[in-house]
Amino acid sequence: MSQQYPQGQQGWGPQQPQWGGPPQQQPKKSGAGKAIGLGCLGVLGLLVVVGVIGAVASGGDDDGGRASSKPSAVSEPAAAAPKEEAPVAEAPKGAEGDVKITGCEVSDATGWPKAEVLITNRSSKTSNYIISVEFVDGSGKRLADALAASNNVAAGQEVEEDAQSLDKVEGKVECRVTKVTRYAS
Repeated sequence: MSQQYPQGQQGWGPQQPQWGGPPQQQPKKSGAGKAIGLGCLGVLGLLVVVGVIGAVASGGDDDGGRASSKPSAVSEPAAAAPKEEAPVAEAPKGAEGDVKITGCEVSDATGWPKAEVLITNRSSKTSNYIISVEFVDGSGKRLADALAASNNVAAGQEVEEDAQSLDKVEGKVECRVTKVTRYAS
């Protein structure tokens, strides 16, 4: 006994095109699921990076979180010393006192400002440092900013780092430390 199939069907499997009829096309797979998944993964990665930066920038100073936000600057030597003795400025305490600007320049080739900083770990623990530096013109207008960082600076150790901005500036600049974050390694 032979089995009868409805017209156009020949049993198991995909249907074959009929004579003179249009060929059937396989449906195309959509990449929407993959795109959504990669998008979610990208957002999650961005949140992790922002969280790490926030944690480093706001926490963990071994000086009790008392890092000052007062800028310190490289000053030009005075043209003539006054006859009266000026009061001696006290060095900043905590992490601010660990950082000193030793050089400030604008590259002739790129126009990018750079500050050279000297970090002296005056704490009793091996520490990590993040230093924020701003570059200002003669009137005090902020032109650019940069970061310098150093990890695993032993107690009493001195380390030299550069804070390099990628913002092009013209003329002379003054370099100022605006914030120092120090936390135990």
